[in-house]
Amino acid sequence: MSDGARPAPGQRTPESAARGAVVIGGGLAGITAALALADAGVSVTLLEGRPRLGGLAFSFQRGELTVDNGQHVYLRCCTAYRWFLDRIEGAALAPLQDRLDVPVVDLAKPEGRRLGRLRRDPLPVPLHLGRSLAAYPHLSLAERASVGRAALALKGLDLADPTLDTQDFGSWLAAHGQSARAIEALWDLVGVATLNAVAGDSSLGLAAMVFKTGLLSDPGAADIGWAHVPLGELHDRLARKALDSAGVRTEVRSRVTSVSAMDNGGWCVEVPGERIEADAVVLAVPQREAYELLPPGALDAPERLLEIGTAPILNVHVVYDRKVLARPFFAALGTPVQWVFDRTHASGLRSGQYLALSQSAAQDDIDLPVAELRARYIPELEKLLPGTRGAVIEDFFVTRERTATFAPTPGVGRLRPGARTKASGLYLAGAWTATGWPATMESAVRSGVSAADAALRALGRPRPSRLFAFEEAA
Repeated sequence: MSDGARPAPGQRTPESAARGAVVIGGGLAGITAALALADAGVSVTLLEGRPRLGGLAFSFQRGELTVDNGQHVYLRCCTAYRWFLDRIEGAALAPLQDRLDVPVVDLAKPEGRRLGRLRRDPLPVPLHLGRSLAAYPHLSLAERASVGRAALALKGLDLADPTLDTQDFGSWLAAHGQSARAIEALWDLVGVATLNAVAGDSSLGLAAMVFKTGLLSDPGAADIGWAHVPLGELHDRLARKALDSAGVRTEVRSRVTSVSAMDNGGWCVEVPGERIEADAVVLAVPQREAYELLPPGALDAPERLLEIGTAPILNVHVVYDRKVLARPFFAALGTPVQWVFDRTHASGLRSGQYLALSQSAAQDDIDLPVAELRARYIPELEKLLPGTRGAVIEDFFVTRERTATFAPTPGVGRLRPGARTKASGLYLAGAWTATGWPATMESAVRSGVSAADAALRALGRPRPSRLFAFEEAA
């Protein structure tokens, strides 16, 4: 300022305004935060230590195959992730089902009587699932009736009640008349895939959020969507194109070594060979990495970040010389196999069929050798899919994410921090932060929005209207 006056609180000098913001981490949370800030006119630098964007939802090459590290799906109620797909112009590449329809195969039943379906009708909640539940063959008549009563009790829970986070979902289900079979064949069928934990290991608060939002809020809320192209096409190529168009400077292979406050109120971010100054910094990295980068005093109890546990996901990949599965996916009961997806077209495979088995809460399998996993899962696929019995296995491999998600254990809610820290200008993002959602792509995007919103308020910048359109849809 030419007259020597000090800027008012929240006002930026031309020099400080030029510093802009640095987002550390190029997963969905970081990409979202960077896009939101740039859309509001902030100069943004995005730093990612890996050679690609996308975080834990990425692709890699294996010969001629383009392989996703794991199968990722989303639901129609995931309004933030749907906004993200629109923002990167990728929505058409990850379409939603017209109507929820999940084939469920029970291996314990004789062949020809194994298939059941969970699907919805075009009716109001809760009637939209009434006919499907009444005809669901994997539960007895009494169990189906008890499921309906438990669903109504679940619908009545107040998600804002902090005591829900202190209870486990399994005990609540048992107290509401749910048999072990009902938990296996319905509650865990959905819950393990969305929470990455069985009911007994899950916070009632997070489980109630999943079921109330996905199954008991809107008739179409649980319609399933998934990428029909490699995840890298969405979360790396299209995301990077959107970032470039928004004016974001994106640097991969740039691992941040320190984040420190400067005397003038700004921040200094260091990577090997470069020092970047910024008015705002968003840490969009896993909780342990955030703990290591947080400056002293940024959180009251930073050690709580280390108390947030992690849970693994294992993916088993099998390439057959012929088509063995007629439907795009199915879920399984009475077998170690959980969900099976056809990835043939998305991977670029030109002949045969490529199946991916998504195994959540995989603590028992995550470190087993490939040979043991093959011996465990191939016979199960032969029981589930008769067409595999005469098929030749062209390739078999596994991908392991040992820290795929945070563990949704009872009490985890008090450990998850919000976007704001006690250090002015420093914000947190990541699916593990306090979004109210379990560790999903939806949670990651919501966290990026929250961090960007907090930073924009502090910078005195208006919220870009298109960023928050998904809030109206929700």
